[in-house]
Amino acid sequence: MSTHGRAAEVERALRLAPAHALPETLSALFRQDPPRIRAARLLVNDYHSRVLLPVEPYRAAPARPAGGEPAAPIRIQGSAAGRAFVSRRRVVDSGFAFVPVTARGERLGVLEFRAPGGGWDDAALDELEEVGAVFGAALRVAWHHTDRYERARRSQRLTLAAELQWQLLPGHACAGDGYSLAGHLEPAYSIGGDNFDWSAEHDHLALTVTNGSGTGIQAALLTSLTVGALRNARRSGADIGEQASLANDMVHVRYGGREFTETLVMRIDLADGTVHVIDAGSPRILRLRGAEVTRIPLEQQLPLGMFPDTEYRPQRFRLEPGDRLVIVSDGVFSARSGRGEFGTHALEQATRRSRLQDPAEVPLTIVNELIEHHEGADLADDAVVVCLDWHRPAARTNGERE
Repeated sequence: MSTHGRAAEVERALRLAPAHALPETLSALFRQDPPRIRAARLLVNDYHSRVLLPVEPYRAAPARPAGGEPAAPIRIQGSAAGRAFVSRRRVVDSGFAFVPVTARGERLGVLEFRAPGGGWDDAALDELEEVGAVFGAALRVAWHHTDRYERARRSQRLTLAAELQWQLLPGHACAGDGYSLAGHLEPAYSIGGDNFDWSAEHDHLALTVTNGSGTGIQAALLTSLTVGALRNARRSGADIGEQASLANDMVHVRYGGREFTETLVMRIDLADGTVHVIDAGSPRILRLRGAEVTRIPLEQQLPLGMFPDTEYRPQRFRLEPGDRLVIVSDGVFSARSGRGEFGTHALEQATRRSRLQDPAEVPLTIVNELIEHHEGADLADDAVVVCLDWHRPAARTNGERE
């Protein structure tokens, strides 16, 4: 069967399969015909994105044979499966093929295949890569119809606050014509008030980064209200100034100024890379251009919810092709440990060192350096890191750029 024919067969089967049964459906398809590829196993990344965890097959009771143990996690760093996950390219190792599972730029996991004879040819690998892309599209939809995949990626229990925060996200990454975007939250299993949100439209990308005051469930509820209010205003057609003002009023009505959120509200015009931004609090924007890292100077306006009827004024700056923006909350640049403050200098160095990495890896790299600064201890404050790479050439007006 041709590559296109196999991918089409997989797509039809996955579309008809129950949401919880995608891995078993795929394995059954590959067992039907020669060469009978075996062990089509789905691996998903944990919330820290440090290990890949297998989505274990359903079994009749007892769930495992006597004395049986769940399959061991696979470290992303230093493993063939991890290389496939990080690079979003196929990797072959000792008779196994590892194929990335992605959807619109978001890494969802890895498919592991075992060849019957221990070898692979390029045609078979090309076929498996296309199957991985089809599987990723189906998994992205199925993910929201069952708890199976969420359960699989948890190496420990999430706090209720973290449950709310992760479910509030639009995803972990996305890519479009001219840009790539990714974000990460830490401490992953107990995050409280930090979050990010985006929406990709035909002519612009909307992006917000939010740092809610307080801790735990209190911070999570505050941030949920803020993100919901911003989305409601954005989806009603409001510009970013109106979005910030309406969200400010909603938070103030609920909390009376006792609680507030420090938020960046951004709109990136896809035609020419103009960024419209409101800095309502502490999140910072660093720009990497070549090897030079600079902080984008912005007028710091009042956090959302502090006072009623606050008006917010957007500012502008322009992106050039190859620019990278790294956006962080104060839980990153103001983090303190026994070694002192992490600080702007360390953040700039981490950003510069990660300049050759895929944008999906940058938030994890910066967070790992932050954890190392804490000597491996849990972070004392919530931290969010978002990375945006801009690829599209800037449009010219009358032969000039702004």
